[in-house]
Amino acid sequence: MRLTGVSPESGGTGLTVRTALANPSTRPGLRLPGRVTLLAGSVDVPVYHVRLGLVSTVEPDDPEEPRRLVQFHQAQVADALVLRAGRGRSIPFEFPLPWETPVTTFGGVPLLSLRMALRTEVAIEPALDQGAMVPIFVHPLPTQQHILAALDTLGFSVRQAGLVDGVLPGVEQTLPLHQRWGFWVGPLYAGPITELEVIFVANSAGLEVIFWCDRRLALAGITHTSISRFRIWHAGADQRDWISTVDGWLRVAINRHAAAAAHADWSANITESAHVSRPPDEPIQPGFGLGGTAGSPGVGGGGDGT
Repeated sequence: MRLTGVSPESGGTGLTVRTALANPSTRPGLRLPGRVTLLAGSVDVPVYHVRLGLVSTVEPDDPEEPRRLVQFHQAQVADALVLRAGRGRSIPFEFPLPWETPVTTFGGVPLLSLRMALRTEVAIEPALDQGAMVPIFVHPLPTQQHILAALDTLGFSVRQAGLVDGVLPGVEQTLPLHQRWGFWVGPLYAGPITELEVIFVANSAGLEVIFWCDRRLALAGITHTSISRFRIWHAGADQRDWISTVDGWLRVAINRHAAAAAHADWSANITESAHVSRPPDEPIQPGFGLGGTAGSPGVGGGGDGT
């Protein structure tokens, strides 16, 4: 599959920019091969540089603000050059995707309202020509795929996936944004929590997994959130029992959430948890820490976990 984006002629220079990808489907940590073709019009065109950037729509920290289009990663593929009138220049590239690149496709289906594109920037006088945007489709890493599949098996269903501006406190990140996956909680785990958000922060060695648990009491107008962090390695991912691993993480996260809620001041919302600044936990043994089934006495310190 080959995708091509073509920009309109740039101002009075008549420059046309064409960007083509050999395959728009990719994964974090890989290189995206393609080619930028520049074609001059009736006059010579001095080009200062050619850059490629990843572009997507991001939700701001302030929920009252509208979503905005941002370029969050870029790489230069050509230095200064001069295009003679009527001549063209072809620039091959292999654009490196960061390990933290957000996922836009799961199970072969694009995620709702989450799109990403590769944009070509050509710096010419007197302005910056943004060029065309070519859509790309980022599939999960194997470790991410296993975790998402395990959550699905355990009864969790994806309700939304989006990008949030800013970095997480205490988490080592290279990008100025992060992706959040929102899930409806599986029946076995419902009660202590009503919503689960999952955040992946990947690097070449492994994956940090953040569970953001939420317990909303609509009639009371209150909410309680807590954060638990886990770490897993890419090596040996295909040999791991992912159902047991993710189940163990969920049980620890639910216990922490319920224990914190038991001592919470319900006169005010809890917006953060002290767990966010803790070093990532090593994977735990399956089934550890949960005293009963979700919604029954004995879960995370007793009662219904609220």
